[in-house]
Amino acid sequence: MNGAVPLDEARDHSVYGSKAVGLGEAARAGLPVPPGVALPGPVVEAVASGDARAIDDLKALLRPLGGPLAVRSSAVDEDGAEASFAGQHLTLLNVPTVDDVSTAVRDVWWSANSDAAISYRQRVGRFTRPSVGVVVQALLEPESAGVMFTRNPIDGSDELVVEASWGLGEAVVSGRVIPDHFRLDHHGNVKERTPGFKNLAVRALPHGGTAEEQIGSARAEELCLDDTQLSELHRLATTCEEVYGPARDIEWAFAAGRLYLLQCRAITRAGPAGTATAASAPIEALRSARLFNGLSATDVGKVAALFKERRFSPGEVVIKEGSGGATFYVIVSGTATVSIAGQERAVLHAGDYFGEIALIDEGARIATITAAGELVCQGLTLWEFRPLVESNGVIGWALLQNLARELRAAETALAALHTEPPS
Repeated sequence: MNGAVPLDEARDHSVYGSKAVGLGEAARAGLPVPPGVALPGPVVEAVASGDARAIDDLKALLRPLGGPLAVRSSAVDEDGAEASFAGQHLTLLNVPTVDDVSTAVRDVWWSANSDAAISYRQRVGRFTRPSVGVVVQALLEPESAGVMFTRNPIDGSDELVVEASWGLGEAVVSGRVIPDHFRLDHHGNVKERTPGFKNLAVRALPHGGTAEEQIGSARAEELCLDDTQLSELHRLATTCEEVYGPARDIEWAFAAGRLYLLQCRAITRAGPAGTATAASAPIEALRSARLFNGLSATDVGKVAALFKERRFSPGEVVIKEGSGGATFYVIVSGTATVSIAGQERAVLHAGDYFGEIALIDEGARIATITAAGELVCQGLTLWEFRPLVESNGVIGWALLQNLARELRAAETALAALHTEPPS
């Protein structure tokens, strides 16, 4: 097949995309990359169009990999420093056999041409036809997996930060668990081991696809990496910086007792104090909040990195109805009551959020929120949020669009009330 090559032969970003070329560099440097193949845009388009010869050639090229397989996008402008397409383009894990890959490739092509992906391209000034490369690799069945940063993504300090969970790394990347958290100095000495709560693992199903496996409470809080594995990760991080340069964001997995490199890219930074990662509670809340609808994973990370912890005692008022407000809160643990005009209206739990409009309009609070017990929140103030928006037109435009949608919905509802016939 003209243009499709083994990963270690993928060298041209404009043909194969950053993900494929990065893995190719790793393979040529002897790093532990699962075997795979890189498909350039024209091949992907031919397969997505149902070209029989292209599909047959693809099957012949992939047959030595066996199965199951992982199929990932590698768009030529993906994972850039100014705009990340994370979350826009598709990754399909556990494609059972090579005979199923053509359908997976077509799904990846469509993910890059979906309304959401095209809208994102418009917002970041890349409204051109996407050239969608694809990486196909042998799928691992990891005991544990996760992400690793060769510089602290919060403050940029010279230390290794590792987040890990049981099973496939999707559980960590997608924020479905609170991962174990480790910090190592540049010599490999462990500075911190903090157990997470890994109550599920993403596992491959026998006939394709993945499913969430529930993990018992004892194992959910058991550290999933030992000192030997942390030493291996430290060596991998050191080698990655030698090959790629400093400040790397690495995806990894331990399978059958061996460490594998799944992806290595530059850490995306939001500025001197910004980062592309943060605690899972703010990230999940931002993904749910209507105000932040449509933001990319990178931009969500930039906002989430500004949150700070705040604790409240039982009975303490978090916000008061009628008072001025400048903070958006996400509940990490505990519960809080919501009351309006002295009447209790709701109870908020971990993962719930409140006060997002205060980040924009500086108006009065419309309800009182009171800690029902010990309450731990993550808070984001207007004073920290506003400079990020002022310096980032993509985030500002997304907020403007979401507010416009809210206004349109309110106007439509009001018009419907005025046109209803009298009863």
